[in-house]
Amino acid sequence: MAAATAVAEADPAGTEGGTGFSGVQSSGWSESQLRKYPFPTKPIPRLSHRDPRAEILIDNEEPVVLTDTDLVYPALKWDLNYLQENIGGGDFSVYIAQTHKFLYYDEKKMSNFENFAPKSRRVEMKFQEFVDKMDEMEKAGGDERVYLQQTLNDTVGRKIVVDFLGFNWNWINKQQAKRNWGQLTSNLLLIGMEGNVTPAHYDEQQNFFAQIKGYKRCILFPPDQFDRLYPFPVHHPCDRQSQVDFENPDYEKFPNFKNVIGYETVVGPGDVLYIPMYWWHHIESLLNGGTTITVNFWYKGAPTPKRIEYPLKAHQKVAIMRNIEKMLGEALGDPHEVGPLLNLMIKGRYDHVFS
Repeated sequence: MAAATAVAEADPAGTEGGTGFSGVQSSGWSESQLRKYPFPTKPIPRLSHRDPRAEILIDNEEPVVLTDTDLVYPALKWDLNYLQENIGGGDFSVYIAQTHKFLYYDEKKMSNFENFAPKSRRVEMKFQEFVDKMDEMEKAGGDERVYLQQTLNDTVGRKIVVDFLGFNWNWINKQQAKRNWGQLTSNLLLIGMEGNVTPAHYDEQQNFFAQIKGYKRCILFPPDQFDRLYPFPVHHPCDRQSQVDFENPDYEKFPNFKNVIGYETVVGPGDVLYIPMYWWHHIESLLNGGTTITVNFWYKGAPTPKRIEYPLKAHQKVAIMRNIEKMLGEALGDPHEVGPLLNLMIKGRYDHVFS
């Protein structure tokens, strides 16, 4: 975290239970629109993509907000009316939840946990149906919410294709090439209601998170805070998600969460946040901030180097832990036996030997 911390500490740092903005208010949002959480944060640097410090941060796989890439410039005109007219008649994946939290889950892993009940459900609907549903919920004023999350594909209309082709592919392709990242795996279109929250999770891909409409707060945590965020087991449908409820943390179950420190920013139209692989991220559309529109650019990470350098980095250790869980699940034939075996293997054996 050396480079990110050095840049971030040039700005006011967060206080205990506060934000990394220290009363900051921009022309598009105010601190009153941010939810309150019981942990400190520091600001993520906001830099021009021409600033050499931005390149250093990305090289070190540390987050940075790039303010002037023009990555999605043709899409900055997108709003619900424009998309209704031009996005096409295909089906869109829409999640419906009874609360503002949209906890991700892997439908393929649901059979591993018979009693698992997802907090949201996915339905397919036309774009007009989604807009109507969102209007209906906003007028009702209840807790139910929707969140569209759809990979951009060849069903979109011609004007959307033209906008998409007009993205700054020259810049982002250079970012991919100079770091030897793998292929672009998807562009995910995200359209959410004000106040929607995607709870903390990490991805196994590099991500340029491009904001198009509205404002989103993004709180990130480095991979070395793995033990403070208590991810679900690998075989659980909520794999890669934190078990901790940020709004009401259970410190008896999750005592290390008291030591968590976040890095945060608010992104607005035209901003691009680099979210490195294995970095935890909690994302929320600002309260009373209207509809938000975002497009993700997900890339596979660089291939594992032939020569491993030691000591290993935190994200490499996370990958090793994931592989151990996966291998044990396959060897034991029952994912429910993984936890007891790991406990049996280490309990009391390493507490004093290396101290």
